[in-house]
Amino acid sequence: MEAGIRYLTLYAFSIENWNRPQAEVQALMGLLIKSLREETALLMQQGIRLRVIGDTDSLAPDVRGELEDTLRQTEANTRMDMILALSYGARWEITQAARRVAEAVRSGRLEAGCITEETFGRYLCTAEIPDPDLLIRTSGEIRISNFLLWQIAYSELYFTPVLWPDFTKEMFFEAIVNYQQRQRRFGKTSSQVTGEGKGAAR
Repeated sequence: MEAGIRYLTLYAFSIENWNRPQAEVQALMGLLIKSLREETALLMQQGIRLRVIGDTDSLAPDVRGELEDTLRQTEANTRMDMILALSYGARWEITQAARRVAEAVRSGRLEAGCITEETFGRYLCTAEIPDPDLLIRTSGEIRISNFLLWQIAYSELYFTPVLWPDFTKEMFFEAIVNYQQRQRRFGKTSSQVTGEGKGAAR
């Protein structure tokens, strides 16, 4: 919020994480419940809306209940949206969207010839959320790990060897400064973008 970020998405738990040892999965779910109980008051105080993307039906009833309670409490908050990617995988999301599009075509609610990128995007979990400008990957891994594959087509990527629990506020601002120094071209040439910038300045 200090940096003026309106939307923040955190990859909290992937679909693939269900394959981890059961004890570890239970510990992570317990941590999620604990965090929701302890942080909901702060979310309300700061005007932050909690949202979630992913296969939440696969969550245990106690976890889902705690999550839904926080979602209800914060749904009217407008200063910032914090999105938890929970039991999430980009391939799962795209597959689900494709099924919904196919069903819409089958039922006559959508013409196959009218399907565009924008149309398809409305069937994704993030339909109401802008595509991310910056993706920060911690822990020294140089991969995306099945995260928002559709949405990050033109996101800037920032990799750091620092583990997530050790990623500080100062490191976050370093990533923001690094992002601000980049030129986002979206397929155009550098001279085209520079020219557009000059035109906007006038």
